[in-house]
Amino acid sequence: MTVMTAVAFCCMTAASCASSKKVVYLQDIQPNVSMILQEAQAIRLQPGDKLSIVIHSRDKELVSIFNLFDGTGDGNGNHSLYTVDDRGYIDMPVLGPVKAEGLTRQELANNIKYRLLDSRLIKEPTVVIEYADLGYYFLGELSGRYTIERDHVTLLEALSEAGDLPLTANRENILVLRTEKGVQTPYRVSLLKVEELYSSPVYYLQQNDIIYIEPILVKKNQANVHGSTFYTYSFWTSLATMVITLVMLFVKK
Repeated sequence: MTVMTAVAFCCMTAASCASSKKVVYLQDIQPNVSMILQEAQAIRLQPGDKLSIVIHSRDKELVSIFNLFDGTGDGNGNHSLYTVDDRGYIDMPVLGPVKAEGLTRQELANNIKYRLLDSRLIKEPTVVIEYADLGYYFLGELSGRYTIERDHVTLLEALSEAGDLPLTANRENILVLRTEKGVQTPYRVSLLKVEELYSSPVYYLQQNDIIYIEPILVKKNQANVHGSTFYTYSFWTSLATMVITLVMLFVKK
């Protein structure tokens, strides 16, 4: 191997190692070692959330009062759409306002069921609630809105559904903006460190979370003509050329 080849190989290897350390997820995870995860955080309802609520019972005529057809179902009263209002309630026929804010959909379903039983309106009711329009958002190196259909959605699951991060994404400094009761809180989390990720308050996503994926330094510099060229491809190419030239001059002497 010539001196020029050796130097070029070392430069390329160094650059490759530096970049790979920023790409691999959960780098400090220990194989065959069990971890205690935080308790799963279920989606809790907020004002503005839309819900599909269907009540089942043997008495079809009575449940039809609650299963209002909104024009998006099958035409048989099998799709009732309710919106959590600014006070945190949904307004249901006969039952009136029902508290929804802060509850999981299962807790809300149980409350509606008990209200029906207490009022003796329907015997043996079954209440089924589905999320109608809940989602989270990606900005930056990933973009788009993705719907929430399950009670628990982790950040890793969300990234998988979005098609994973491109190589140009900074995995060390993910920003999640969460708004609760009119207050927005920013959270930072690294995808490279197991404990930091799994213990983060935003490991389990909530509706309307905004996940910003910033670009790596190389892409930032490429986008900014006045930015530093350090760590860019052209910088390392120039550096390698200079080192090779100096080595060759030294060898000739």
